[in-house]
Amino acid sequence: MSDPDLTPTLRDHAREAVRAEVQRQAWLLFSEHGFEATTVDRIAGASGMSRRTFFRYFASKDDLVLSRMVESGAELLAVLDARPADERPWTALRAAFQVIVDKQLGQPDRSRRLQLMLRDEPAVRATVEEWRRRWTALLTPVVAARLAGGDDYVALRAEALTRSALECLESAQDHWAEHEDADLSRLVDEAMGAVAPLS
Repeated sequence: MSDPDLTPTLRDHAREAVRAEVQRQAWLLFSEHGFEATTVDRIAGASGMSRRTFFRYFASKDDLVLSRMVESGAELLAVLDARPADERPWTALRAAFQVIVDKQLGQPDRSRRLQLMLRDEPAVRATVEEWRRRWTALLTPVVAARLAGGDDYVALRAEALTRSALECLESAQDHWAEHEDADLSRLVDEAMGAVAPLS
């Protein structure tokens, strides 16, 4: 007889393992064929499941992309939150971004193709905008907690800093994706350094 307290947990773990495998297969296909050319049927087939089963785990290809970005955002938030409390927000954001940089550098060729896909393919544009919105909403309160002063404009300043930092990161990533000999860490430093005097 199964333990009722353990069964849901085991089931949840199994579900997450399947979702992770579907995501892995999807991103491999996206890197080879692009977003629009990669069909749900193709992802399902590569994952060893039917189209119908795919929809038990993801509502759409867009949902699949967004869920990966949300997971990355949660990881970024944890790193930012763990930075020293007395560190300036801009410095803390740059340090936290290194977790994203390191992941991309771990698989540079694939990451470059995916970066260009997210930038250039109209079919994924709405998902990218939603991802940016969610990352901004996620990081802004942590940035606000690091800002001095309790005036009415702390939330505004925190959002402006967060949006600006994310734009710097994305600009650096786009430049890196187009130039194979570029150093992504240096590009993020240069982009954020250009804005730092205003932060």
